[in-house]
Amino acid sequence: MKKKVVPVVASVLGASLLLTACGGNKDNASGAKANDKAPDKQAINLSFASEIPTMDVAKATDGESMNVMRNVFEGLYAMGEDNKPVPGVAESVDISPDKTKYTFHLRDSKWSNGTPVTAKDFAFAWQRAVNPDTAAEYAFLFFDIKNAKQINQKQLPIDQLGVKAVDDKTLEVQLDRPVPYFLSLTTFSTFLPINEEYLKSQGDKYGLETNHLIYNGAFTLDNWKHEQSFQLKKNPNYWDAKTVKLEEINFNVVKDKSTEVNLYDSGQIDRVALTAEFVDKYKSDPNFKERAEVGIQFLRLNQKNETLKNQHARLAINGAMNKKAYVETILNNGAVPAEGMVPAKFAKSPEGNDFRKENGNLVKDDVKTAKENWKKAKQELGTDKVTIELLTSDNALAKKTGEYLKGELEKNLDGLTVNLKPQPRKQQLKLLLSGDYEIGIDGWGPDFADPITFLDLFTTDSAYNFDKYSNKEYDELIHKVKTDLAGDEKARFEAMKQAEKILLQDGAVAPLYQQGRSYLQRSFIKGLVTTDFGGEFNYKWTEVTK
Repeated sequence: MKKKVVPVVASVLGASLLLTACGGNKDNASGAKANDKAPDKQAINLSFASEIPTMDVAKATDGESMNVMRNVFEGLYAMGEDNKPVPGVAESVDISPDKTKYTFHLRDSKWSNGTPVTAKDFAFAWQRAVNPDTAAEYAFLFFDIKNAKQINQKQLPIDQLGVKAVDDKTLEVQLDRPVPYFLSLTTFSTFLPINEEYLKSQGDKYGLETNHLIYNGAFTLDNWKHEQSFQLKKNPNYWDAKTVKLEEINFNVVKDKSTEVNLYDSGQIDRVALTAEFVDKYKSDPNFKERAEVGIQFLRLNQKNETLKNQHARLAINGAMNKKAYVETILNNGAVPAEGMVPAKFAKSPEGNDFRKENGNLVKDDVKTAKENWKKAKQELGTDKVTIELLTSDNALAKKTGEYLKGELEKNLDGLTVNLKPQPRKQQLKLLLSGDYEIGIDGWGPDFADPITFLDLFTTDSAYNFDKYSNKEYDELIHKVKTDLAGDEKARFEAMKQAEKILLQDGAVAPLYQQGRSYLQRSFIKGLVTTDFGGEFNYKWTEVTK
């Protein structure tokens, strides 16, 4: 999701300059090769999909914010290669025999203003995230910690959270039950530390500008020109600064894909994700790469809407779209049609079998059945004409997706009119979070390698259940997965399979595709770590090589 331009351009970049950059490059392939020479300094230039929505770790819900946060802040653990957590601020951890108590031992590290990073910074940040007054959407990720859920539901005071700063270098965490992915959770943005004294000193300005933030990660955020550009600069106070090779990373917000590709061809950015119309053209380029991903793109179907409250209407929408044609023509980047809400090649059963293969394809395209469901829906609703609004982002791919879905749904569901509502990413997120939409395109990248990270979204009390879906049987199954079955891997896995079937038999959500990515990346960029959890890129180990 990145976007930027070289330093000279970055300082003066405007719409006219971007258009100029796109105009005179007739031989894109040769231009790209000509600009594959390594720069003289440790700096790379990238693009970014949108304005950074937030820099408050308790408030981040989007990949753009998390991509920045994971590079300017560091948790107890950090996400390294192959989605494996590696020690961050924590030098080591002791885990009790019953796996419910974690004692983290912190290394010497500092904030960018020279203040030591302490166990209290983590205890405060976690208490703040759980505090109902914060309204953190990801508060539920803490609910396996003792008393977290009760605190979030205003049943207990905040100081009862099972997190204790024993001293500056020791943090104790008490869980209610074993959580096999807990170390991975500590890499996630909501688990990042916050210095309480600094936050309070900034008041309402905290996180709004670079001079209202301090950092404990490999980089600092600098030159943040909202909606235009920003930089990440090497943090000299980072405890492992000797490992960090890049001195700066320059980003520019570029929403138009043709513009972005031309910026790559003209040497102004060093990496670009490719959409369908560019993949075939660049497949023979030596810098062309593909990467499978485990994120799911889907349609949210808001049941506050009278039509979408109807199960037959939801099932009709699920079956009326040709997802195979969509991924092959609109995306053409390695993405595949979704077969469920849990992606393929993501989580395995105790026997080592893929969850997706075991649970099968639960969302097949079936226009005939979709038409039958739509007919029943209209009869039950007492109408022949239905108008529904589809909320999308305003970038080029989102607009194409919206047009495609509108065409499919209107073609196959007689009497349906779909009105598109493209919005800037930040506004789109705001509307989704507030439930102010009818159908909304959304995506979910896993927080850890377990199906529950997808299935937990749709329980009645989930902070991410924007659609107001509610099914008692589904809720009970997910509750058992997280409590009674926590120690029985096989029964837990079977319960998650059953829950996903209920979810999709209800048509509660309309999975579209499992993400893939085709991209071009300069050959001089080495050590760029890509992950599937909590943001896509970690630049700590990235360097420019000759």
